[in-house]
Amino acid sequence: MHLLRNLANLEKTLEKKRNRKKRIEEKVAKILKDVREKGDQALIEYTKKFDKVKLSVKELRVSETEISASFNELNSSIISSLKLAIDNVTKFYKFQIPKSTKIKEANGKVLKVSYIPLERVGIYVPAGQFPLVSTVYMTAIPAIVAGVKEIVLVSPPTKQKTINPFILAVASLLKIKEIYKVGGAQAIAALAYGTKTIKKVDKIIGPGNEFVTEAKRQVFGQVDIDVLAGPSEIIIIASRDANLDYIVADLEAQTEHRQGLGIVITNSKKIANQLRKKRLHGFVVRVRSLEEACSVANKIAPEHLEILTKKPYKLVKKIKNAGAVFLGENSPVALGDYLAGPSHVLPTQSTARFFSGLTLKDFLKEVHIVSYTKKALTEEFPVLEKIASLEGMVKHIESVKKRL
Repeated sequence: MHLLRNLANLEKTLEKKRNRKKRIEEKVAKILKDVREKGDQALIEYTKKFDKVKLSVKELRVSETEISASFNELNSSIISSLKLAIDNVTKFYKFQIPKSTKIKEANGKVLKVSYIPLERVGIYVPAGQFPLVSTVYMTAIPAIVAGVKEIVLVSPPTKQKTINPFILAVASLLKIKEIYKVGGAQAIAALAYGTKTIKKVDKIIGPGNEFVTEAKRQVFGQVDIDVLAGPSEIIIIASRDANLDYIVADLEAQTEHRQGLGIVITNSKKIANQLRKKRLHGFVVRVRSLEEACSVANKIAPEHLEILTKKPYKLVKKIKNAGAVFLGENSPVALGDYLAGPSHVLPTQSTARFFSGLTLKDFLKEVHIVSYTKKALTEEFPVLEKIASLEGMVKHIESVKKRL
């Protein structure tokens, strides 16, 4: 690992990793334009070009036969494990269900907040050598619990002209039936703009490569998105008594993510030197105290933060910026990736300063309801009149006066 002696060096190093965008922006813009103009035909062409799979328009949608056949690849033990993970995530999000609130005053004025689920959501599931099966339930369950009526899943096709059977099986366990064999920026375009085969959605969620992320960025505003996820990140705050083997194991786990980034912040010269000698992808930052370690972590605002100290609950109070925090040596990030409960869709690239991980409210619209009686309107009109006058809104004032 590389030893970085100050935060400025770390910030420069991170900035270099985040700065190769122009070429991707242009390529993605062309793909989006083609799908918008040519619809299904563009999906067929790009699937042949990028995935080396030749599909007809009729083959874009996964059939019920394909979904049923996917269970042939799973034994009962795997199905049981998936069901447990699904149950854990479902329980966590059921705790987040908001209740409509209402304020009623003596003069008859009523103010209410109502929560309305989105109508249609699209989930993007990457599928490379190791398809991200967990992404299916980590993204779909919050939408299901929120009450979203239509959930559509897209994922790149295999050479056998279908979608990875494990992805299909999990989708089936969640009763998701609308699934399409399309990936990359072209899939995001189809979800955002719609084609003859794929109806457009209200929101797109799910991770992907830099082309998928850039496509989500470009369609945002025409459709909602979750987060602009970059390469996965982990920061480990390690005290002098932290278990080195655990640190190494968690850093090595991070390397399984493409371009994953690992940083250890420690007040231990011994741990820093031991890590520096190991052939690990990542960085070590030496600090004077664990309080300073928290300050550095807050400035980086990582996706995942592990606190490997004797009293992690005391230290976590100082953490303001992190997608998810894992406390103590028995809470590795891998738990959050698969089954702890919270979704593994988290903000990356320092966006944890202002973004959160996927929540139930990401699939709900908050509608404000206002109801006044004539008595309430009469009482509050003088206030409205004064404020509207400051803005020169005469017609606004008249619209209320007519009711008095």
